[in-house]
Amino acid sequence: MVILGFMLNYMLRVNMTIAIVSMVIPSNDTWRLNDSSKSATTEYFDRGIAVNVTSLDNGTATIAPNPATASFPYAPAHEETNRTRYPWNEYQVNLVLGSFFWGYICTELPGGRLAEVVGPKRVFGYSMMVSSAITLLTPLSATYGYIAVVALRAMLGFMLGATWPAMQPMTARWIPPTERSKFVSNMMASSLGAAITMPICGFLIAYLGWESVFYVTGAIGLVWSVAWFFLIFDSPRQHPRITIEERQYIEDSIGSTSTTKRLPVPWKSIFLSTPVWAIVLTHSCNVFGYFTVVNQLPTYMKYILNFNIKENGLLSSLPYLGKYIFAVTTSSVADYLFKTKKLSVTAIRKIFTSFAVLSPGLLMIVQANYGYDRITSVSIFTIALTINGAVTAGYLGNSLDIAPNFSGTIFGMMNTLGSLGGFLSSYMVGSLTYKNQTYSGWSIVFWILGWIYCLGALTFTIFGSGQLQPWNNPEKKQVRRQSNVITIDHPQEFVSLDEKTVP
Repeated sequence: MVILGFMLNYMLRVNMTIAIVSMVIPSNDTWRLNDSSKSATTEYFDRGIAVNVTSLDNGTATIAPNPATASFPYAPAHEETNRTRYPWNEYQVNLVLGSFFWGYICTELPGGRLAEVVGPKRVFGYSMMVSSAITLLTPLSATYGYIAVVALRAMLGFMLGATWPAMQPMTARWIPPTERSKFVSNMMASSLGAAITMPICGFLIAYLGWESVFYVTGAIGLVWSVAWFFLIFDSPRQHPRITIEERQYIEDSIGSTSTTKRLPVPWKSIFLSTPVWAIVLTHSCNVFGYFTVVNQLPTYMKYILNFNIKENGLLSSLPYLGKYIFAVTTSSVADYLFKTKKLSVTAIRKIFTSFAVLSPGLLMIVQANYGYDRITSVSIFTIALTINGAVTAGYLGNSLDIAPNFSGTIFGMMNTLGSLGGFLSSYMVGSLTYKNQTYSGWSIVFWILGWIYCLGALTFTIFGSGQLQPWNNPEKKQVRRQSNVITIDHPQEFVSLDEKTVP
C-alpha cells in the first residue's frame, strides 16, 4: 500500500508537467534555433502546420502560418487530439507549475508533527483522498483561467505536503532498523509513479485529450484511498490481523528507540543540532535539482529536443524508472552493511549521499555543455536521476537514525525548505526561458543545478551523522537515582560517570 500510495502521490503531482505541454497554445512569437545555426529554413513544421519564417533576430525567428502548405505529410498520425488550449505564456505556465509548492510548503512541518500525534494512517489517507478529488476538478478550473488552476494546484500542494513526513512515524513504528533503508526506498515508488505516469499520460493526451490525464489519475487515487483506510493501521499493536510472532519480532527489533506516546518536541535541541541541519540543507539542494528536472523535463524535450508528445512522455519516464530500481538496489546494500556491521551508520549514510547527490551535479555540468544532442541529453538525464535514487540509502532515512521519535518533525523541516526550492526552481526556469526557448538559456539552468547538487553533497559529507541523538527521548533523559545507582539509556555514549556529573 505504501508503494502504491507514493506512486499515486506523484501521479497526482506530475500529471500537470506533461499535460500542460498540451494545455497551452505553442508560443508563436519565437522560433527556437540551435545556437550554432547561422541560417534558417523557410518553413517550420509543428503538428502538420507549416509556417513561414518572417524574420530572424539573435537566434530567434518570428513565424507565421503558411496557408499554402496546410499540412505536413510526414507528421505522425494521431499525435494529439484537438482539444481546448489556453494562451498562457512561459511565466504563467511556470506559475501554474510552481503554485503547487505554495501549499506544499505550508503543511510539511505540521503534517509530520500531526502524524506523530494523531497517527500517520489518517494524515496520509485523508491527504491522498482530498488530493484525488482536487485533481478531478482541474479541467473545470482551467476554463476559468490560469489563476483558477494556480489556486487549485496550491490546494493540491497543501494536502500532499503532509504525506511524506507522515510516513516517517509509520516507518519508526513498523520497520526494524536493519530494514529501514529498504523500506524508505519504497517511498521512491514516487519515481516509479512518475515513470508510469509520463508515457500513459502521453498516450491519453494523444488519443483522449489532456483532460483525461486528470480524470484517470484522480479516479485511481480515490479507489486507493478507500482501500488504505480498510487495510492500514498505525502500529503493530493496533493491527487486528497481525500474527503474535510478527508483532513480537517487530516490537523487539525496534525496542525503546521509538514510542507511540505523545512526547514533547525538544525544539531547541532540534534547531541547534548540526546533524539535523545537515539533512535539511542536503535535502533542499537535492530537491531543488530534482523538482527542476521533474517539472521542466517535458518542456525541455518539446522545445529544445523537439520530441512529440508520445515520445516526450516515454522518454521523460526513463529517469524515474531508473531511480526507483537503483533506490531499491542501493538500499538493500545499505541494510546488508548495517546488519553485518561492516561500516558504521554514519559512514553508510555519507558514502551513499555523496554518490547520489554529487554525481547528478557533475552530470548537469556535462548537460550544460553537450545537452543539445538528443541521445546525449536523454542519457544524461536518465543516468543522473537513476544514481540519485541512492539517497534512500543516504540522508533520506537519516532522521530515523538520529531521532526516530521525531522523524516526522525533522522530515517536515526537510521538505519545508525543499519545497521552497521547488517553487524557486520553477521561477528560475520561467525567468531564464521567457521568450528565450534556446539551448543557451537552458544551459544556464543546468549550470545552476550542477553547483547546487555539489553543495548538497559537500554539506552532508562534512556535517552528517548516523548516531542516535540524546534528545530522541526527552522522558528518559531524567536520570533515576536509586540506592546510589544511576540508570542511563545509552551507556555506550559515556566514558565515565558519577553521581555529580550527569549530562
